[in-house]
Amino acid sequence: MEYRVIKKIGLVEAILAINPKAQVNIHNENYDTIDWNAGTAKITKADIDAKILELEAEWTAQEYARKRQAEYPSVGDQLDMLMKDMKNNTTTHRESCEAVKAQFPKP
Repeated sequence: MEYRVIKKIGLVEAILAINPKAQVNIHNENYDTIDWNAGTAKITKADIDAKILELEAEWTAQEYARKRQAEYPSVGDQLDMLMKDMKNNTTTHRESCEAVKAQFPKP
C-alpha cells in the first residue's frame, strides 16, 4: 500500500507567499490571533485560505519529483556512469535515469 504525504501549509508560509515582506506574530496557527506588525497590510482570511490550498496543491503535484530525487544515484555516481558510458560506448546512465522516470512518471 502506498501512502501519500500531505504537507500542512501554515499561516506564516501562506502569508509570506502572498507578501514576502510581511511581519506578523501568530499564536496557535489561528487566524484570529494574528498580530499584524506596523507597516504590514492585513491579508484577509479568504486570501490566506486560498493561498494555503494553492501551496498544498503545488506541493502535492511535485510528489513525483521528490520520489525521483530520492531514487536517482548520487551526482558522483552519475558522473562515473557518464564517464564509463563515454569510454565504453554504453548507455548505463541514460537507462538508469529512464528507469527512475518510468517508476515515477510525471502526471
